[in-house]
Amino acid sequence: MTKPTTINVHRKSATLELIYPAGERYELTAELLRVLSPSAEVRGHAPGQQVLQTGKRNVQFKDIEPQGNYAIRIIFSDGHDSGIYTWDYLHHLGKNQATLWQSYLARLEAAGQSRDPHLIASS
Repeated sequence: MTKPTTINVHRKSATLELIYPAGERYELTAELLRVLSPSAEVRGHAPGQQVLQTGKRNVQFKDIEPQGNYAIRIIFSDGHDSGIYTWDYLHHLGKNQATLWQSYLARLEAAGQSRDPHLIASS
């Protein structure tokens, strides 16, 4: 388990700053955390059931709650609140955020969708 020593919530910039014992430091945007939520609503219940999250550019943190000594639960301004972000998952997101973000943007483009709420294509 890779637990951060410090967690700072920057509400104005909608970023979560994680600092680790070895000196690693990551800033994860609320949008990235929201679109890559570990919840079943986003990931699905089985491989291939992922649901592409669209229109989340302006999502903010509403609240962040500790979940025992292993995770946090993030409540977002769009009402999403079912993701439990383990320390290992947060570390994975921080370490791989550039690749994960580019993959997300490519999936959005392939689906003809947008990060902006007002530009979401109709089904």
